[in-house]
Amino acid sequence: MFKRFSSLQWKSFFRSSNLGKSLGIKILMGFFAVYMLISLAVTGGGMYFLLRKFFPDENPLWIVSQYFIYWILMELMLRYFMQKLPVMDIKPFLTTPVKKSTIAHYILGRSAASIYNLLTLFFIVPFAIVLLFNDYPVLNVLLWVVAIKAIVLSINYLNLLVNKNDKVLIAIVSLLVLGYGLDYFGVFSIKEFFAPVFHALYAYPITVLIPVALALLMYYINYTYLKDKIYLDAKLKAKSVEANTSDLAWTKRFGEMGSFLQLDLKMIWRNKRTKSQVYISLLFVFYGLVFYTQDIYSSMMPMKAFVGIFMTGIFLSNFGQFIPAWDSSYYSMMMSQNIPMRKYLESKVSLITVSIVAMFLLTIPYVYFGWDALAINFGCALYNLGVNIPVILYFGSFNKKRIELDQSPFGNMQGASATQFLVMLPVLIVPIIIFSIFYYIFNLEVAVGVLSVLGIIGFAMKNYLLGLITEQYKKKKYGMIAGFKEKAS
Repeated sequence: MFKRFSSLQWKSFFRSSNLGKSLGIKILMGFFAVYMLISLAVTGGGMYFLLRKFFPDENPLWIVSQYFIYWILMELMLRYFMQKLPVMDIKPFLTTPVKKSTIAHYILGRSAASIYNLLTLFFIVPFAIVLLFNDYPVLNVLLWVVAIKAIVLSINYLNLLVNKNDKVLIAIVSLLVLGYGLDYFGVFSIKEFFAPVFHALYAYPITVLIPVALALLMYYINYTYLKDKIYLDAKLKAKSVEANTSDLAWTKRFGEMGSFLQLDLKMIWRNKRTKSQVYISLLFVFYGLVFYTQDIYSSMMPMKAFVGIFMTGIFLSNFGQFIPAWDSSYYSMMMSQNIPMRKYLESKVSLITVSIVAMFLLTIPYVYFGWDALAINFGCALYNLGVNIPVILYFGSFNKKRIELDQSPFGNMQGASATQFLVMLPVLIVPIIIFSIFYYIFNLEVAVGVLSVLGIIGFAMKNYLLGLITEQYKKKKYGMIAGFKEKAS
C-alpha cells in the first residue's frame, strides 16, 4: 500500500496543471539542498581536525556535545519556519477499504523521509567516520550516531505537533537567546550543563535507548492524533474560525490614510505569511551578534554598514518588496472604488517608517560594542527612511504576481519575480558602496554623515517622490490587476 500511495502522489505531481512552475521550483530547491548537504558533509568531515587545532587539550566529541543543545533549538526554529507539513488528499480513500492506520503511517513515513532529517546526519556521519579512523570505539560511535538520528526524528515529530504555534516559537527563541546570553556573559554555562547529557550517549551506549524510546513515543502520539482525524465527516464539517474583535480604532486619527493602515495591520496579524515577516524581522535584531562578537569583523566597517542597513531595514525589504502584491486578492476591488492611490501608498510608507524606527531602537544595545555601532545604525536607519522607502515603493509598481496570504513564506516562491532580485541592488548594495567610498577616502564620521544626509534629503523630498511614484502606480494599475487575477502565476 505504501508503494501505491507513493505512485499516486507521483502521478498527482506530474499531472498537475502547475507542473512547469512546481518542477522548476523543485529543481531550484533541489540544487540548493544538494549544496547544503555537501557543505554539511565537508564541514562534518573537517570538524574533528579543526577542533583539534583550536582546542588541542579537549576531546572534539566533548566540544560537539557542549553545543548540541543549541543545535537542537536552532533546528526546531528552522523546521518551524521552513519545514512543510506532509500533505495528502485523503478524501478519495475514505470511501474505500483502506485502513486509516495505513494512511497515518504513510503520512508519518513521508515526514521521516524529509530532507530536514538529513541535515544533521550529513554533518554527524562524516564526523563519526573520522572518529573511527582516530581509534574511537566502533560500538560507541555507531550507537551515538543512532542516538543522534533518534533525536532528529523526535524533533521532526515534535514539529508536526507544535508547528505554527506562536507560543512555541516564542519559547524556542527565548530559550536560544537566554542560553546564549547566559553563556556569553558568563552568568551560567548552558554548554557545560548539557555537555555530560549528550556525551553520555557516546560514553554509555545503553543510553541510546532513551532517544530511541522518545522518537517512538513522538511517533505514536502523532499516529494517534492523525488516526483520530481521518474521518470523512471531519472534511465535510464547516470550519469554525474565531473572530478577532480588535477594531484598531486608534488608526482613525490618521484620517483617510487610517483606513488603509488599519487594513494593513489586520492583514499582517491575521495571515501566516505576513505575520511571519514580523517575527523574522524581530529575530534579525540579533543578526549583529554574528559580526560584532567576531574579531575578524572588528575593522571591517563596510560590513558593519551592511549589518546596519539590513537590521534596520529588514521589514522594509521583506514586506516592502511585495507591495502591492500583499493586497492582490482584493486589489481589483480596491481599484474599482474611489480610493486615492496617494493615500494608499502613504499608509505603506507610514507602516514601513514605524518598522525602521522600531528596529533602530531595538539595535541601540549594540552600543555595548562601541559608539561606532550606534552611529552606523543611526545613519543606515536615516538612509532607509529617506532613500530606500521610495526605491522599494517604485519597484513595487512592477509587481504583477499574486500572493496567497495563508501560505508559509519559506520555500514559497509566490509573488517572486526578477523584480525582487533587482530591488536588492539599490536597497542593499548601493548604500554599502557609498559608505565604503567615503570611509576609505575620508573616515567613518564622513561616511556615516553622507548616508545620513542622503536620508534627510530623501525625507525632505518625500512629497515630490511620492507624487512621482503615485503616477507610476496609476500607469501600471491595469497590468497589476490583470496579473493579480492569475492565481497560478
